[in-house]
Amino acid sequence: MAGDGSGVDWESIAEATSGAIGSLVSTTVLYPLDTCKTKFQAELQTHHGAHKYRNLSDVFWEAIRKRQLLSLYQGLNTKNIQSFISSFFYFYGYSYFKRLYLEKSGAKSIGTTANLIVAAAAGACTVIATQPLDTAASRMQTSAFGKSKGLRETLAEGTWMEAFDGLGISIILTCNPSIQYTVFDQLKQRIIQRQRRKNGGSAEDNSRVALSAFSAFLLGAVSKSIATVLTYPLIRCKVMIQAADPDEDESERPSKSRAPKTMVGALHAIWSKEGIPGFFKGLHAQILKTVLSSALLLMIKEKISKFTWVSLLALRRYLFVSQKRIKTA
Repeated sequence: MAGDGSGVDWESIAEATSGAIGSLVSTTVLYPLDTCKTKFQAELQTHHGAHKYRNLSDVFWEAIRKRQLLSLYQGLNTKNIQSFISSFFYFYGYSYFKRLYLEKSGAKSIGTTANLIVAAAAGACTVIATQPLDTAASRMQTSAFGKSKGLRETLAEGTWMEAFDGLGISIILTCNPSIQYTVFDQLKQRIIQRQRRKNGGSAEDNSRVALSAFSAFLLGAVSKSIATVLTYPLIRCKVMIQAADPDEDESERPSKSRAPKTMVGALHAIWSKEGIPGFFKGLHAQILKTVLSSALLLMIKEKISKFTWVSLLALRRYLFVSQKRIKTA
């Protein structure tokens, strides 16, 4: 709501803040699983058909065997920064563009097609702004245990353009959260409308109705599962493009073993070495991690959104009173 004359869209900021905090918590809680998942996805089968990791748990046991359990958290700070910024930008952009569409069109609700376009636009802006952080986090996660560098050192390993490795796929993958949040939003509206009819209240009286924690978790899981299955081949390609070099010794690291740096190169490498099943290698790990992460994010966002909204209203009132006192002084 920008009716205070300041031009600030407080409701969009409330949505963005709630989403960013939810993302921060879910990323931290599930980060070891994310590291195992990323290292598992980045590995490409050799010409002899050998795999270093046959299961997701092999990554975890390697960390224990090498006494590098804390290395499962390598890159956490960078990932948290990236998650917080990207979630804030995304939720703010999504809420702002959605509100703008409704105001311009005069519609009472947003349709599926328009929702997809709005979500994709918000996602594209977010990806461009945060891609270097995303690339750095992936390099840190896929580095050998105990050998991960800091953010500045990681980005300094290549050219500035290499910090944007996978940008093209990332932009395409904006359809992933677009699908997820469209499904979530549509299911959420149906549940809230059902609650309104059950309570016998008007839409205006129940405009701040929130989902229960279980409902938000369940809807988040369902919506993210659908989005993940539909976009997984591109997700694995992006991980391969952004991954650090294989963790062998420098003398054993031929240039041909470097991960492909283009989408076409990654797709060709997967097809030639692993066939069709390779496009879905690690799908179960991706679904496990992303579903838990997204469901947890949306659950936290739903539960703290009311508190965030009240806090921002208090801030808005404080700023308004302060400005009024300055003008009358």
